[in-house]
Amino acid sequence: MTKGLEGRARNMIRISTIFIAICMVLVAASLGLVLYSVAGISGTESAIVALTALTFLILYNAVSMRLRDRTDVGGQIADLSRGTADLARQVAEFGRRLAAVEGRMVSANSAGADRIQAVVGEISELGVLVKQLAVSVAAHDDMLASGVPAAAPAPAARPADAPPNEPPSAVNEKRVVTAAVTPAKIVEEPSVSRSQAQILAAVKSAVEENRIDIYLQPMVTLPQRKVRFYEAVTRLRDDKDQILTADDFISVAEAAGLIGRIDHMVMLRCVQVLRRLMVRNKDVGVFCNVAGSTLGNPTSFTQCLDFLEANRALAPSFVLEFKQAMFRNLGPAETEHLAALAQRGYRFSIDHVTDLRIEPRELADRGVRFIKVPAALLLDQRQTSTSDIHPSDLSDLLGRFGIDLIAERIEGERAVVDLLDYDVRFGQGFLFAPPRPLRPEGASATGGAPPDNPQESNGSGKTASVDIPVEAPRATGNAALARRAAGPG
Repeated sequence: MTKGLEGRARNMIRISTIFIAICMVLVAASLGLVLYSVAGISGTESAIVALTALTFLILYNAVSMRLRDRTDVGGQIADLSRGTADLARQVAEFGRRLAAVEGRMVSANSAGADRIQAVVGEISELGVLVKQLAVSVAAHDDMLASGVPAAAPAPAARPADAPPNEPPSAVNEKRVVTAAVTPAKIVEEPSVSRSQAQILAAVKSAVEENRIDIYLQPMVTLPQRKVRFYEAVTRLRDDKDQILTADDFISVAEAAGLIGRIDHMVMLRCVQVLRRLMVRNKDVGVFCNVAGSTLGNPTSFTQCLDFLEANRALAPSFVLEFKQAMFRNLGPAETEHLAALAQRGYRFSIDHVTDLRIEPRELADRGVRFIKVPAALLLDQRQTSTSDIHPSDLSDLLGRFGIDLIAERIEGERAVVDLLDYDVRFGQGFLFAPPRPLRPEGASATGGAPPDNPQESNGSGKTASVDIPVEAPRATGNAALARRAAGPG
């Protein structure tokens, strides 16, 4: 069909060319005839004039056709150029899309490999936990069958007296049972009520005589329960070696202007502890609580800043912790001092969280990298209606801005299971370990059995003082099974 159209076009061009030629001949002949008949010019001259006119018409027709062809060719070339440019753009777009697809495939492959490695690690950890659970259940059954609950109050200091045919796991369970039955021997006596004047005198005496103790409470990864950080909790001792917790002395020390000296001494001790811990584990970190009045006092802050500047190399592992109320009421001085600390590489943590109305972008811009929320607050269903985000989505939201969520005050296995559904990566609480005092050389955490009293804010719960290694033992359900087997009392 296309060839037929092209043939018709050629025939039409030929017909029009022949018609134009005939017309030019007729015009030239007519001109010569008019000159011969009207003007009286001879036939030869009339023929010459006619030929001249014919030649002129032929030249004019050729030039006009050439110009028209040049215009058509120019238009075609322009169309071809536009088509080539469009084709080049389409090729570039396809190349860009292909590169994006390849990048997504590479990232998906790497993410898949990372997820596989994480799943393999979790499966290995679950295998270990299942083995421990099987041993615990077997020991639990053996104790029930042999009537161990009646002998549970026996001292745990003689595990070698166990029968030779008894498995080691049963001996360990008996130790746990005995420790659970007799914790009152190592728990501190409750502090007596004091007046403000007595507390102030005790605080001044403790500061002057350097009776400031550091207790460490571990923060573990979930669900692996491996120690990742320690929180340094401050205790003061009076002249009778009675303990003053943070809740007892902070307000009095702030009113008396002593909190700056206390914070500086605590920072010094925390840095010493961190250096000793990093000899064994480079990935460990220490959280150090700092009062808002210290941050707002230029004199106290300058002293602390000079010390932190001298220990700037420890900044990635040394986290400064502030209260949520302080962050919500920052003044110009506090904002400037926080910026100075962040400029030197120090990271911040927020504790004493009372609600989940959190602005992660603003906190991340200020250098906050950790937020500690009580487990009870995260699991409280009433927070769903009072906060802007569901608690189960809080960890993902904070993670987008580089902030890790830490669930604190965890006291039961049920809370751990629920928090894992919320994708919480770190946990802290008496379930894992209570705050434990340092050894005299300040190289390790010490402590004993968890106290019976509920966990207090900022680690102010009572603890024991029996030495243990730095690495807190991984908490499992063995102790709970043993306590159930021992029964009440």
